[in-house]
Amino acid sequence: QHPDWVPEGRDRLGFDYWRAYNQHMVYFDGFVHKDDWNYERWDGYETNGLLNYAFEFMDGAGDDPFLLFLSPHPPHYTPFQFAPEDCYARLPAHLVMPGNVPKHLEAAAKDMYRHYLAMILAVDDMLGRLLDYLDEKGLADNTIVLFASDHGTQGGSQGVNPWSKKNPYESSIRIPAIVRYPGVIQPGRSQRMTSMVDFFPTLCGLAGLPVPRSIEGENLAGKWQETSKEHNAFIMNFSKWFDWFQDGAEWRGVRTEQFSYAVWLNGRVELFDLYADPLQMRNLAGAGHPDESRLEAMLRAQQAQRADQLVPCTDWKHWLDSQRRVIRNAHGPLSHPESEPDWSLLR
Repeated sequence: QHPDWVPEGRDRLGFDYWRAYNQHMVYFDGFVHKDDWNYERWDGYETNGLLNYAFEFMDGAGDDPFLLFLSPHPPHYTPFQFAPEDCYARLPAHLVMPGNVPKHLEAAAKDMYRHYLAMILAVDDMLGRLLDYLDEKGLADNTIVLFASDHGTQGGSQGVNPWSKKNPYESSIRIPAIVRYPGVIQPGRSQRMTSMVDFFPTLCGLAGLPVPRSIEGENLAGKWQETSKEHNAFIMNFSKWFDWFQDGAEWRGVRTEQFSYAVWLNGRVELFDLYADPLQMRNLAGAGHPDESRLEAMLRAQQAQRADQLVPCTDWKHWLDSQRRVIRNAHGPLSHPESEPDWSLLR
């Protein structure tokens, strides 16, 4: 038994099949919870364990439509072994860091990238097996596959900690967004600006479902090849959730096709021309760049639309209490996985 499971109901966000971590993380021979306190272990690496649950779910769907979220934790920092040894064996012998990684971080960045790339290979293998499954079951032509990530990783660029991810730089905020829907979406590449908030309305559009009016984001179905230089994405860092007892270095920014513009709480402003400077090594803010005032106005308009102010974020002070039904032991040291549940936390 383990006290960190997610009970059926509100906290499962509408999902009726749930195999997930909660307040724990184990890459090898890990475990997940099903529908009670008991947990179930898998053999081997996480991507294989979670993929087998995905197969179980899809097999159980029969001929009914299904919606599956398959979310491995890799590639991500872990205090445990990062990836299977065979993934490391497939890496190139030498890694070359981009020019925006300073010399004093190069060794740490190379070590980080070695682990990161090994984990990416494991995820790639998982995706290959998933696509093979869809082919074997005759589901490929009628299944939308969307591949994305929640963030990038700094990798030492701009002199930031290699594993950092909450920065207004391309290495942190730019993520993959790959969609496959045979016969509907033609192969190609789009430079259109988009954001994760667009994924849900876009999936609704592809599935022929109405998009709820309350949903933020844009339905991009049918707009894959469209580009607009005025289209932009609003980006923000509102809390360092992993530093529960100190405020983070908050910032707000906008990203257009050509420019990245960010304002930090400490007053620092950063403007990069991504056409001329894709590695973001030359800050143009305060140098009279003709687009700076336009980008500043764009950012202020985005904030006004959301009634957002760039102020110290204190939400983390309340976050743990408001989520105590899910994260049950966040009030103190984590309990041993074999310990009895603390039933008082359910009150």
